Amino acid sequence: MTDTPLRTSPLHESHRALGATFAPFGGWEMPIQYTDGGVVAEHTAVREAVGVFDVSHLGKALVAGPGAAEFVNASLSNDLNRIAPGKAQYTLCCTESGGVVDDLIAYLVSPEEVFLVPNAANTAKVVELLVAAAPEGVTVTGQHDGFAVLAVQGPKSAEVLAELGLPSDMDYMAFADADWNGSTVRICRTGYTGEHGYELIPAWDDAPALWTRLLEVAAKHGGRACGLGARDTLRTEMGYPLHGQDLSLEISPVQAGSGWAVGWKKPAFWGREALTAERANGPARKLFGLRALDRGVPRAGMTVLSGGAKVGETTSGTFSPTLKTGIALALLDTSAGLEPGAEVTLDVRGRSLRCEVVKPPFVDSHVR
Repeated sequence: MTDTPLRTSPLHESHRALGATFAPFGGWEMPIQYTDGGVVAEHTAVREAVGVFDVSHLGKALVAGPGAAEFVNASLSNDLNRIAPGKAQYTLCCTESGGVVDDLIAYLVSPEEVFLVPNAANTAKVVELLVAAAPEGVTVTGQHDGFAVLAVQGPKSAEVLAELGLPSDMDYMAFADADWNGSTVRICRTGYTGEHGYELIPAWDDAPALWTRLLEVAAKHGGRACGLGARDTLRTEMGYPLHGQDLSLEISPVQAGSGWAVGWKKPAFWGREALTAERANGPARKLFGLRALDRGVPRAGMTVLSGGAKVGETTSGTFSPTLKTGIALALLDTSAGLEPGAEVTLDVRGRSLRCEVVKPPFVDSHVR
């Protein structure tokens, strides 16, 4: 427990006006859902039309100076040499033992500038580690309150941006800086929902006007404001990991199926030796999806059983509004030999819930 007051986004009063239900998230008070819809309606809007999220709790940090990109590349897991300036990349900040401090997005602006977007609760730690390791001439600056982050997600998202005069015709994970009402906003073709979408990074003080205009235009396309409740159901349907649950200091990228975000051929990155060894030896557990075969909603922390023996534990769980059934992510012991198609049971408060082991995503992705 802490007495530190929760931080709020620059859109906090706008959320209140929309009747948001708030909850603590990563040290911030953020909207979970809105009274005019709720999680299912907001989730459905993203899958069928467009949803607008305030995710300004996400961190922001700037790494700048001669060799900045080279320094980031030698620290974080993914290989920045795979992309060119103007592209962003999902990457991991790992410990030397292979645990995950955070997963984040790195925006490669130039060889001398990399903009990072970590998770809210982990931003200070990521910045601290980078500051401690930075070579002379490279600065690492936390900019958490300098920028907001708005996510526009769904099949109508490009139409919304186009109506605001913002660029939308870009490749997946490409970004561009654009002028909107005399101010600069960074726009990236990415998101956390599995739908075609964008994340917009305006200056903190410019966010309210942009948010208001996005909601006005989205409404014309059947869209609405969406809270973090729908963001969680959407990302779980995609099998996207949430740090602190599906990735953590105890759950490595090899175990979580995030090895694709590791530059295995790079000569150096934090945790390389431990992760390379775990990959070669095979992990003791791996992340799978579970789809409920009976009525019931899995939650994180439930025991997974096969043949009456414990074979793992759920890390995330929810009701899928798209599939109309319960779904979960679970770390399963590799020694159990379970593969997609196998049947397991969850212990739901003393009641058995049958589930099928599946390989995520649970629904089709439309990000590319």
